[in-house]
Amino acid sequence: MAIPIKVEYAARRKVRERNTRLYRLAHWPIWIWVFFLAPGWLTFTLFATGGSKWNLLWLAAVLVSTGIAAWRGKLPGSEPRPYILRFDEDRPNPLYRKVCYTFAWNAVLSFALLNLAGLVDAVASGTWHMMQIYRYGYFPLCALILLLGFAGVLPRVRRSTKGEGIERRYFYGAVWTATIAQTLLLLLWKTLPKTHATDILKLAAYVAALIILSAAAAFGLLPRTRPILPGEVMIAD
Repeated sequence: MAIPIKVEYAARRKVRERNTRLYRLAHWPIWIWVFFLAPGWLTFTLFATGGSKWNLLWLAAVLVSTGIAAWRGKLPGSEPRPYILRFDEDRPNPLYRKVCYTFAWNAVLSFALLNLAGLVDAVASGTWHMMQIYRYGYFPLCALILLLGFAGVLPRVRRSTKGEGIERRYFYGAVWTATIAQTLLLLLWKTLPKTHATDILKLAAYVAALIILSAAAAFGLLPRTRPILPGEVMIAD
C-alpha cells in the first residue's frame, strides 16, 4: 500500500511580517557552524587530534564575519522581515542566500560522502585511510559543490525563489539525514572497539540511517520536509 506524502498548504500557514530579535539571533549559530566547517581538512584534525590554534583563529574569523552579516540582516533567517512571502513568486534570490546555502550544502554533503567513502574503504581493505581521504578528497569535492551552487544548480541557490516550496524540503531533508546519520556514526565510533567486525557494523548502521532518514524526508515525515502547495502566502527561512 502506497504511503501518502504529507503536504502543507501555503494559505494555511501563519503570515509573519517581521522576525523577532530572538528568532534572528537563533539563526546565527547555524551559520557559524556552516562556515566553521568550510575548511574540511582543518575540521577533520579537530575531531581526530583535538585541533590547534588554527581552529581557534578560524572560529574567531567566522564569529566576526557572520556576526556582522547577521547584524546587517544578510544571513538567512536574520533578516528584519522574511524575504520570501509567496512561495511561487518569481523573485530574485539574493546573493547572500545563494552564498550561505551553497556553503550549507557543502557542509551537509562533503562530510557525509567522505565518511561513507572512508567506511567502505575500511571494510574493503581492512585498514583505515580516513586522514588521506580527507586530505586529498575534501577540497575537490568541496570545489565541485561550490561550483554547482554558484551555477545555481542546487536547491535554494537558484536565481529565482519560485521553487522554494519544494526546494526547501530537499535541503532540510538532507540536513536531517546527514546530521542524524553522522551523529549515530560518531557514537558508534566512540563506543565500539576498533575491529573489522565493528567496522562492518558501523557501515551497515550508517547506510541504513541514510536510507531510512532519506525515505522519511521524501514522505514529509521530518520537520520542514513537506512540500508546500500553491496558496496565498508562506514564510521561509
